[in-house]
Amino acid sequence: MCGTTAVHAQAGLPTLGDSSDLTTAQERQLGDRIIRELYRDPDYIDDAVLNEYVDSIFQPLVKAARERGELSPELDERFAWEILLGRDRTVNAFALPGGYFGVHLGLIGVVSTRDELASVLAHELSHVTQRHISRLITQQNRQTPLMLGALVLGALAASKSPNAAQALMIGGQAVAVQNQLNFSRDMEREADRIGYGLMAPAGFAPQGFVAMFDKLQQANRINDNGSWPYLRSHPLTTQRIADMHSRLPPGGAAAPATPTLEHAMMAARARVLSRPGVDVWRQWTTEPLGTGFAAQPLPRRVAAWYAAALSASQLQDVSAARTALRGLMEAVRGDAPALRQAKLLSAEIEFAAGDFQAALQQLPAQATLASSAHPPAQAAAPTGRPEMLLRTQALLRTGNAQEMTGPLQTRVATHPHDATAWHLLAAVWQQQNHPLRAVRAEAEAHAARYDYQAAVDRFKAGQDLARKSGSRGGDAADYIDASIIETRLRAVDSLLKEQAAER
Repeated sequence: MCGTTAVHAQAGLPTLGDSSDLTTAQERQLGDRIIRELYRDPDYIDDAVLNEYVDSIFQPLVKAARERGELSPELDERFAWEILLGRDRTVNAFALPGGYFGVHLGLIGVVSTRDELASVLAHELSHVTQRHISRLITQQNRQTPLMLGALVLGALAASKSPNAAQALMIGGQAVAVQNQLNFSRDMEREADRIGYGLMAPAGFAPQGFVAMFDKLQQANRINDNGSWPYLRSHPLTTQRIADMHSRLPPGGAAAPATPTLEHAMMAARARVLSRPGVDVWRQWTTEPLGTGFAAQPLPRRVAAWYAAALSASQLQDVSAARTALRGLMEAVRGDAPALRQAKLLSAEIEFAAGDFQAALQQLPAQATLASSAHPPAQAAAPTGRPEMLLRTQALLRTGNAQEMTGPLQTRVATHPHDATAWHLLAAVWQQQNHPLRAVRAEAEAHAARYDYQAAVDRFKAGQDLARKSGSRGGDAADYIDASIIETRLRAVDSLLKEQAAER
């Protein structure tokens, strides 16, 4: 009993009670608690470009699971279905309770195609839709809280030290019954089978599953030096590999898929943003200058130009970044999705260089911003969240961000957990001399990350500000804002008390 209490204290897990079964509400509650800690992790990264790209792969898989009956209406409504990116070079991805998923940049950087990345996401999605965590609890009965706590601690530790994560998970499993290992293998095979079935309906080649398995098998055979934690949390077996190969139709394992130029760019972006170090960045800036570079396949050249431009920007070498960008623009001419990513990178480089007007020239005006946050990858020159956020940042620097008020308000209305959008909206309102609205947006940003204490503090600051402005004869707009703050304060304060009661 003492060991169980210690694990709960370390992981901050809610009390599960005497029942060995986890309801959907309890699982979401557990996921919210875990994800709040991940938001605070310095390796958590909200990169609008990569987030949108990964989500453009993930959401069709969720839709396919829904249409195939793998995702029940209850889970669909209750769970978050959200992916968090970790700035980590290791190859890893994991499912967490409540429909949350973690993906390391190292995984995005190593997969060769969208289909390979889709296969990993489909597998993790299936772990959640099949309620494997709840099934684990049912299997383990009263030993479950310790087991679950160890698994959660292992997932949280993975981004810091794969060896430490393995030790935590092994420690928890040591107290479990022997057939737990067999059950885990069953869950892995089930996630493979269900995930494979989602690929084609979601628009991805099922061969991506086999290609990813082959890549994992090669990594496992060469040597697992700690850079592939995915192999430990999802052990590869000959049965799993054979099962995937047997599911391919005759002739289905023909030529490997050619990576799209957009995927090559996103993989390069993930590698650069995973912070490999100054020396590596410098090497990437010179790769396009090497002998024989022009003879390399186009996706390889595009990836190299992208990595060179972004690496040079990270090194604050604006001239080298612009030079690499010119090579990239020439290479992707005629490919709309890739050209869009090149323009976004150009805007980032100019923004980092302090030339905000040049950055704005690469971004669409407010009127052309898409209402959907996740445009289909095949659309011609789509626009979305990356353009909106970067354009807002540039306009804030020029003192002319009022045009972004509408798009940002629409965004937070449809995506209330977008803390970055809330923060930018707060800055826009502050610039327009609407301090009460700005304080409310700051509070909502904290609430979006489940930091209810900080949210309550900001809402109370809004109350104080409203009283002061009221004493000076505030207008009707201030009265409405004050009423909204009052209502939201009560709601978030109630959530804070529930959060405190869980401990």
